[in-house]
Amino acid sequence: MSFIIYPAIDIRGGKCVRLFQGDYAQETVYADSPLEMAKRWVEQGASWVHLVDLDGAKEGKPANAEIIKEIARTIPVPVQVGGGIRTEEQIADYLEAGVARVIVGTAAIEDEPFTQRILQAYGDKIAIGLDCRNGMVATRGWLNTTDVSATELAKRLVSYGAETFIYTDIARDGTLTGPNVEEISALAIATGKSVIASGGVSNLDDLLTLSTHEKDGVTGAIVGKALYTDAFTLDEALNRMGERV
Repeated sequence: MSFIIYPAIDIRGGKCVRLFQGDYAQETVYADSPLEMAKRWVEQGASWVHLVDLDGAKEGKPANAEIIKEIARTIPVPVQVGGGIRTEEQIADYLEAGVARVIVGTAAIEDEPFTQRILQAYGDKIAIGLDCRNGMVATRGWLNTTDVSATELAKRLVSYGAETFIYTDIARDGTLTGPNVEEISALAIATGKSVIASGGVSNLDDLLTLSTHEKDGVTGAIVGKALYTDAFTLDEALNRMGERV
């Protein structure tokens, strides 16, 4: 199976939480230990784990880095990490600790020369996080919406060497209202690169629908709230996707 399901672990205050539409005031705590949650997803068959430092995204610098590095060192599957990563030193620190892929969001919009340098230096170990509101890119933990369209930015970054994008529809994140399949697949087609969907997955049909766009370049989906609220289990999702293949 080439379409990858990424169980999400969002970390705030050292705990595993979920936000509603990226609102820091609407938080649900699901576990005290992000590491134990990561182990749980691996036990259920995860081939990757998606980690987000929510405090880091808001503060503009990694805030839960030691927890994240411990997870990367401990679990036997690769992890990708985002949240507050704005310098080359921070990227190198995570990669040296065993993180497989580092997600850069705000810096990709606010400092394109920096993004060009890191793409040239680290290649496919960098993913560009495009967090969007009505098709426009948001930055700084989703607190600021720019006038830059996701497709416009992505095409520029492809010219610098970007290979992987993570597209999050903020309005759907944590809402269980379904992913924005149209925009996700359109971004993949426009860039010719790998796009991972994030936000809104509510049921197994959502995953199956996304996976039908694998030929367009939609290579995976990040799933959070649906797993935490038992809408379906990771094992069920992997089995269903395996049946499709």
